[in-house]
Amino acid sequence: MDIETLVEKAKDIGASDIHLVSGQKPKCRKDGIIMDFFENVLTDEDCETIAQELAKESYGEIKDIGEIDLALTIAGERVRINLFRQQGSISAVLRILSNKIPELHSLQLPPIVEEFVNYKKGIVLVTGETGSGKSTTLASILNEINKTYHKHIITLEDPIEYLYTPDKCTINQREIGKDTVSYAKGLRAILREDPDVIMIGEMRDLETIETAITAAETGHLVFATLHTNSAIDSVDRIVGVFPAERQQQIRMQLSTTLRAVLAQQLLVKKSGTGRIAACEVMVVTGALRNLIREGKTPQMFSSMLASSAEGSVTMDNYLIRLVKTNMISHKTAQEAANDKDFLNKNIDKL
Repeated sequence: MDIETLVEKAKDIGASDIHLVSGQKPKCRKDGIIMDFFENVLTDEDCETIAQELAKESYGEIKDIGEIDLALTIAGERVRINLFRQQGSISAVLRILSNKIPELHSLQLPPIVEEFVNYKKGIVLVTGETGSGKSTTLASILNEINKTYHKHIITLEDPIEYLYTPDKCTINQREIGKDTVSYAKGLRAILREDPDVIMIGEMRDLETIETAITAAETGHLVFATLHTNSAIDSVDRIVGVFPAERQQQIRMQLSTTLRAVLAQQLLVKKSGTGRIAACEVMVVTGALRNLIREGKTPQMFSSMLASSAEGSVTMDNYLIRLVKTNMISHKTAQEAANDKDFLNKNIDKL
């Protein structure tokens, strides 16, 4: 089974991911659905051969630690790869990335997201489940900065996904495991590398979060991702990483550095072809800063509703907009909603 052929066919049919498992047919994910896309059943030998071809000299790491992350160009496409052992065999999941970073306006995100490009300092979080389009959104924002301002952008990624072509900006992209040992160590080093904009692939641990907050406090613009499903949850997730005796201090620091949180999920369009991002945006206003500092998380939702003029929007209200504009079906909106009763009541008023 030729890996280039698999990637070419997946790209041709508009698939986002390829799944290779011994004893099964090759599968792909298209518009969120897993399906067969080759008839040949993969053997152990097929999977081992593909893994060796992809990992090359790093293949031994799979034997030692059980999995490995890679990013390669295959059949002209940028591909993010995870190879892993399961039940004695090797499996592979390949995410096909766009070679071309989409224009920010083409993503059809809330208008306030385009303002993130103009921020001078602070923290902007992009959150959501795996496969919700966080990497694409961040790449589009950074590339817009690249085309607009004369700045120094440094990214920390695991692995590097989108490759930027420097325009007005100087850009350095560092990969965890190859260019630096960890997010925490790489981020500490970045502060000595004269950055203006820092992108952290994932805020995974206390040390990384702490250093990111310090970077924002010292005048840098920091973009990062978190695996949370709502903007408000992101605040609790960050604070919860720290021991109880430090949480009040972190709330204070976060209240002064957090600029905005964009939470997103990808939903199938009403047409049945392609997906669109459903978004929640929390723009941190003075009122929200006070609530973050005081730990009054339950009140933050009401404050978001009250700050729609500043660009904030809740997920359920955004879903209603997408139904109104015929982008998604009522059923899809219901499945994605946080409060189905609120959604149904307000859609019924359309």
